[in-house]
Amino acid sequence: MRKTWSAACTSPLKSAIKSQTGPVREHLEAYKRSLANLAACGIKTVCYNFMPVLDWTRTRLDHPLPNGGNAMRFDLVDFVAFACFILHRQGAEDDYAQDTLTVARERFARLCEPEKKALLSNIVAGLPGANDNWSLDDVKLKPDEYAGITPGGQRANLIDFLSEIVPVAENLGVRLCCHPDDPPFPLLGLPRVMWSLDNYEKVLAAVDSPANGVTFCTGSLGVSADFDPVAFIELLGPRIHFVHLRNTTRDGSSDRSLTSFREAEHLIGDTDMVATIRALMTEEARRRTQGRSDHEIPMRPDHGHALLSDLERPTQPGYPLIGRMRGLAELRGVMLSCT
Repeated sequence: MRKTWSAACTSPLKSAIKSQTGPVREHLEAYKRSLANLAACGIKTVCYNFMPVLDWTRTRLDHPLPNGGNAMRFDLVDFVAFACFILHRQGAEDDYAQDTLTVARERFARLCEPEKKALLSNIVAGLPGANDNWSLDDVKLKPDEYAGITPGGQRANLIDFLSEIVPVAENLGVRLCCHPDDPPFPLLGLPRVMWSLDNYEKVLAAVDSPANGVTFCTGSLGVSADFDPVAFIELLGPRIHFVHLRNTTRDGSSDRSLTSFREAEHLIGDTDMVATIRALMTEEARRRTQGRSDHEIPMRPDHGHALLSDLERPTQPGYPLIGRMRGLAELRGVMLSCT
């Protein structure tokens, strides 16, 4: 079977668009040209995200596993230690319970300078579409672009962006799909607005077009204890244009909706991947009966553990060869069992 490149993951948005500061019009026009160029190359599914400042955020990129491999991990205590006692973000301590602050203060006291630098490096590893190296001052200043923007205001910014771009996407035959916030809770006092079923329902209803859709990332959404992947698919399935199948396991400290977690094996984590795939395949079957040209939803075995020879060569965090091929094999096996 001939394989084609069918989806772009991701087409990043400039911060000016997300915060509506600076040369917004210039960046919107550039994004329209990017969509046209992608469409001209036959790529009709375009993933993006609306996370302010950072994309995905982890505190460790090589957390050791019992099998000798490693995985990315978000440790809430480490992050609180960074936000409150390294970054010294104003008002940061108001975001956490006193028990969490006490443990984070003790953790910070044990960190040596190289460990503090490594923590900063890990946290800024998820820069949007860039390989920049940010300093501590960069991390302090970047959130200022979003000063005074509430979650409601940030959602309005997203809806404004979509109101401008979706008609262009419709004309090009392109399906836009927003990736959820990763992790799915507030960080650094920044307004994050795409981390739950309710968030998606509001944005999809505000710009009600098949060209305005969802990147269904089970790893990002699955960090929330109340995430129900099957219910999500049953409600918003027609608007799911791209799927990232990965799994996470909640572990360690938590503080209300905020929790520690690590990347898990694709089939062994907090998300029931078999039920998720079965629901997705039901959605694909429904699309076939409707004659939809996009009945086959693009999928990627997102993230993975670094295993075997992965450990001997440099890799992009979260994208080792062996670990992701293992995940792909497992996911394909589940798909075959569901046919």
